[in-house]
Amino acid sequence: MQKNKNNLKQLIRAGRGIIPADTVVLHGNLINVMSSEIYPADIAIYGDTIVAIGDVSDYIGPNTKTIDAEGKYLAPGLIDGHIHSECSKLSITSFAKAVVPRGTTSMISGLDEYISVSGLEGLKEIFEEIKASPLKVFWGAPYKTPYTFPQSTVAFNFNQEVHSIVQKWPECFGVWETVREYVQEEDEDTLGAIEEAFKNRLPVFGCAPMARGKELNGYLCAGVRLDHESYDHEEVVEKMRNGMHMLIRESSVTHFLKENVRAITEVNPAFARRVSFCTDDVTASDVLEKGHLDHVVRLAIAEGIEPMTAIQMATINSAEAYRIDHLIGSISPGKIADILLVDSPETFHVDAVITNGRLVAQNGSLNYDLKAPERSSILSSALKCTRTSKADFEYKVSIQEGQAKVLSMDVKGPFVRKRRDVTLAVKDSVVMPDVEQDVLMVSVLERFGRNGNKSLAFCSGWSLKKGAMASSAAPDDNNIIVMGANASDMSIAVNHLIENGGGQVVVADGEVMEFLPLPVGGIASDLEPKEIAYRETLLTKAANQLGCNLPEPLMYMFFLPITAIPDYAITDVGPVDCIALTTFDPILELRASR
Repeated sequence: MQKNKNNLKQLIRAGRGIIPADTVVLHGNLINVMSSEIYPADIAIYGDTIVAIGDVSDYIGPNTKTIDAEGKYLAPGLIDGHIHSECSKLSITSFAKAVVPRGTTSMISGLDEYISVSGLEGLKEIFEEIKASPLKVFWGAPYKTPYTFPQSTVAFNFNQEVHSIVQKWPECFGVWETVREYVQEEDEDTLGAIEEAFKNRLPVFGCAPMARGKELNGYLCAGVRLDHESYDHEEVVEKMRNGMHMLIRESSVTHFLKENVRAITEVNPAFARRVSFCTDDVTASDVLEKGHLDHVVRLAIAEGIEPMTAIQMATINSAEAYRIDHLIGSISPGKIADILLVDSPETFHVDAVITNGRLVAQNGSLNYDLKAPERSSILSSALKCTRTSKADFEYKVSIQEGQAKVLSMDVKGPFVRKRRDVTLAVKDSVVMPDVEQDVLMVSVLERFGRNGNKSLAFCSGWSLKKGAMASSAAPDDNNIIVMGANASDMSIAVNHLIENGGGQVVVADGEVMEFLPLPVGGIASDLEPKEIAYRETLLTKAANQLGCNLPEPLMYMFFLPITAIPDYAITDVGPVDCIALTTFDPILELRASR
């Protein structure tokens, strides 16, 4: 993507047909997202760049490679407009193996989960990994880390001073996921990140679920360009009428497309030109079973969006929203040669993928052996916390025997938690979880060796009848989160993660049922996507055996530390009221036995 006078001269000559193309794609039907037309056209590629479309016979030399696209349609590579690939538990290399064969050739990401566990040193290693990958990552510098309010503990804190440096890096294309609460609370670091972005002429990416009216106006006055979170189509309409670019999210656990696309199909078709797609958080199982952005395109078409419009949403719309359309988003001379060979616009099944001018995938798999890099100690160090005991997960109170009225965080889908008041028994000064009332203990433990924080609270909605689950992958701070029906199994689960350098685990009756190791920063793995998907399935089955019927039990659990999700969360500093933006005491009332 770097340009200099020498390679510009070569590209200009290749575009003029003075020097031959390296590769030509012949006999295909071009899906031209710039003109909304489909017509027969060939493509000439020099290096990693498209140099001509249409009749390219003058561009073919004796050494030009030919790709026959007879009977296929040629679409631009798909762009995921907002994703935490780390939440898939796949490393960048493994994630590329999963999504590139399905047509995703670029993604916009803050790589914030890597930053939270390894800082800028780890981030630089990830940048090197990306360079060796067929998947492009357009990085947005996180507006701050951690995202939590009040501030939880991470390995590295992003602030304005850091932004003044990293926004000048060539990898930086904007400010990532600027959460509304930090804007409206006039957080100094957040406003500082935006200040630096204005200096550097970089766009500010947003995160403002349920922002309406005056709150939305105040948010927009901070200069935020786009948003990827709207809970209904009326919210989409209001944001778009107020000038925002909108991303419709369809993740593995939040299925917003069907509702949000109504802004286009029922309110105003003209909105479509400024709407694009993102997946935010996906599992390996979901990608391998359904697809990635190709699946989202098909879903949009099924909801009444014209195929051309759906493809534009997955390509040029996203590129324009993020101001990277001079590089990607369309099949046009001068753009990077990211090209898909698909069966038809209507069914949109990807048969082959070209990235950076090279044919890299066919029939659902990469056509070469992509190796993960050797991991340094920065991204493979141990969890820096001490072993736990049963007592660490017992909620102690001042009465010996009696009852405690508690606030339990009740999950209503992955991104909503509501208040549920429940009365629990107190025995030997310990508030007892109650599986019959669906009340479990939940705890977050700081794991970076900075303060040893440990929180404890109550949660509902998982329906576990026994056992415990734990994960060292838990955005936004990736401390260890554990929940369970008894303190003993919770301790065993946490200790297993500490002893094995991170991962996800399900425990029952003192025994480990299933374990997925995550050695890359304690949040990801270099295993093949199929292996990760298989182990995800085993973890879910184990949780099901304990009584949980949620579609993604561990993903629902590891979202609990996200304080941008209403109404409650938990981090290492304690349970959080996400509306008041403060920690709270989950014990509402104590009644001693007479």
